[in-house]
Amino acid sequence: MENTERQKTLGFKATLSSTNSMVKMAILSVMAYVLMIIDFPIPIFPAFLKLDLSDVPALIGGFALGPVAGVIIQMVKAFLHFMTNSSTGGVGSFANFLVGSALVFPAAYIYHMNKTRKNAMIGIVVGAISMAIVGAIANIYILIPFYANFMPIDAIVEMGTAVNSRIVDVPTLVLYGVTPFNLFKGIIIGAVTMLIYKNIAPLLKSK
Repeated sequence: MENTERQKTLGFKATLSSTNSMVKMAILSVMAYVLMIIDFPIPIFPAFLKLDLSDVPALIGGFALGPVAGVIIQMVKAFLHFMTNSSTGGVGSFANFLVGSALVFPAAYIYHMNKTRKNAMIGIVVGAISMAIVGAIANIYILIPFYANFMPIDAIVEMGTAVNSRIVDVPTLVLYGVTPFNLFKGIIIGAVTMLIYKNIAPLLKSK
């Protein structure tokens, strides 16, 4: 009985056994993919860091269908992007999946432990922090080393220096550029989700 309840909490049962849930995840994945294509820079952050709202459908799916569903939506979105729009050999798509999942899974998990607005907000804050940590690691060990094959690291760092004089090397680029950006993005994604979730949730929870 305890294992069954835990499966429901994590979203395994809804995610893996319900055709209805799979159709909803597919729709949310396509929405996330479209939103991933529509990105734009934020002037206070380095130019290569662009904001998109593709994590919103995944977070909505995570809240409505469980954290596992949210991660699956992120995975399908990243795969679609890799197949159609990736210019980084899949590295950018993979990093997007890692960072997005780091936001969605803890946020949805905390919300499903007790489905209240307060818990949703706590989950979003925890998810944003998780997103920032994973984003920092992904940039240090995956993204920046990869892009260094096409652009000198000094040039990458200079893009950060242009908006923040404290950015002088890769560690400070991650500390003062990438990490604040991902915290900012996580909060924006969470705020948009909170604004629209109440109206969308009944459709996702319907049979």
